[in-house]
Amino acid sequence: MSELFEGLLRSYDERRRAELVAAYMAVEHAAEPVPEVRFPALREPALRRTVEEMLALSGRTLVRSEQTSWISGYRDDVAAELAKDEECVPPVRERAVLTLVLIHSVAIPRAAGLLEDDSWLSPYPTPVEELRRRTQLPVGELDAALRRLRLAGLVAQVKAGADPADPAQAGGFVPGPQFHRLTPAARRRLQEELILAAGPDSPLAAAIRARRRGREREQGESE
Repeated sequence: MSELFEGLLRSYDERRRAELVAAYMAVEHAAEPVPEVRFPALREPALRRTVEEMLALSGRTLVRSEQTSWISGYRDDVAAELAKDEECVPPVRERAVLTLVLIHSVAIPRAAGLLEDDSWLSPYPTPVEELRRRTQLPVGELDAALRRLRLAGLVAQVKAGADPADPAQAGGFVPGPQFHRLTPAARRRLQEELILAAGPDSPLAAAIRARRRGREREQGESE
């Protein structure tokens, strides 16, 4: 690692180098966003820019969470290229199950005013019974898809609380920690895709499609 970052770290003393590497390792490997108060290299703007440059060497970037916490994620241009590679994209069945979790754990609570518009994490689990009702997958294949999504950090399982009648304590599946790593642009794109999946005939979905066609025309004209 030191060789990879040598060009970026050469001008810093030993203490600063250690702080920069510690911040880099934290944002790359933590499951949750890292509070900047714990890492000088995340608190100080100049050092944070260096952390960002370190991440950029592997196509990554810093993602801010709740103003004072940070985690890493793929840059939007890199994510777009990875999405073209079938090896980097979950199979169709897993994407369908993930979409159901997002609809029931995020889209529906958000429509009810229970979640902030920019949040992709949720305290409202999708019960496995709901997933079984809404999918045609055999139980074994559904369980296998959920298991692979959990391993990838795309969903997390929540145990039922003391009051199963409370939607937030019912138990089931919610979006996983990988959703912390979405850039603002990626969150917006995901929100649009969820609207298109949940209400393809809605006026909002029609507006999204029209806006996308307009962008495609502009790109075609510029080329």
